[in-house]
Amino acid sequence: MPLIDVNGVSVHYTDTGAPPGKPDAPVVVFGHGLLFSGWMFHPQVEALRGEYRCVTVDWRGQGETPAAAGGYDMDSLTADAVALIGALGLGVVHYVGLSMGGFVGQRIAARHGELLRSLTLLDTSAEVEDPAKVGEYRLLASVYRVTGVRPVLGRVKAEMFGPEFLASPASGPVVEEWVRRLRRCRRSGIRKAVLGVVERPSVIAELGRISVPTLVAVGADDTATPAVESERIAAGVQGARLEVVPGAGHSSTVEQPVVVSELIREFLGAVDGG
Repeated sequence: MPLIDVNGVSVHYTDTGAPPGKPDAPVVVFGHGLLFSGWMFHPQVEALRGEYRCVTVDWRGQGETPAAAGGYDMDSLTADAVALIGALGLGVVHYVGLSMGGFVGQRIAARHGELLRSLTLLDTSAEVEDPAKVGEYRLLASVYRVTGVRPVLGRVKAEMFGPEFLASPASGPVVEEWVRRLRRCRRSGIRKAVLGVVERPSVIAELGRISVPTLVAVGADDTATPAVESERIAAGVQGARLEVVPGAGHSSTVEQPVVVSELIREFLGAVDGG
């Protein structure tokens, strides 16, 4: 289990290494959404690893990264990602972030744009959390801390995945694996991660600083960060491309893995001149 020390904490990551015969292949760094881990990009890693070095990171308290005493705010996670890129000697990278990973990605692009070749933002927002949802999310975090995921699974599952995906038999193994991985995490860390997302400040005023090629995509059935949030990002980043993924909710990488993988592959190829 590869762990690296950054900013006083241990962070888990995966790294495919450069593809055979392509030692100078571009690097793609993936940042996952809340309640997930780098695992949520496994279809994209498999689709891209023949052309790119693919690195995933688990945010504090999620996936295989141990729970930390603090530092769950988006600025701290951004610092973790920047430090990881430096510590692994990745150079200038393509960054792909979903939801929480997108919160981080926007901050990297606006504040450390020299580190990025491109930015892909999936199912995310530049704004504060919807005030109508803040109280509910705080309550869910508190309940989860005490009881675990089972009592809140139905509500959380409906937020994480779209109805079309959940109605499909194909969703069963994906949801089961997601729950299995979530249960391995310390509840205290998950609660702090949820609060870090709920309490995040807006970065809408920073979008104009993003100058790298940017792809913004959102599931057509995403209720956690609806399409209007992606439209705001695309409007704020000069030259950004906006795509809507049919048949997907908030976790588009696992709900429509082939569609999302091809979107990313085509976008990165265009950026790299392929």
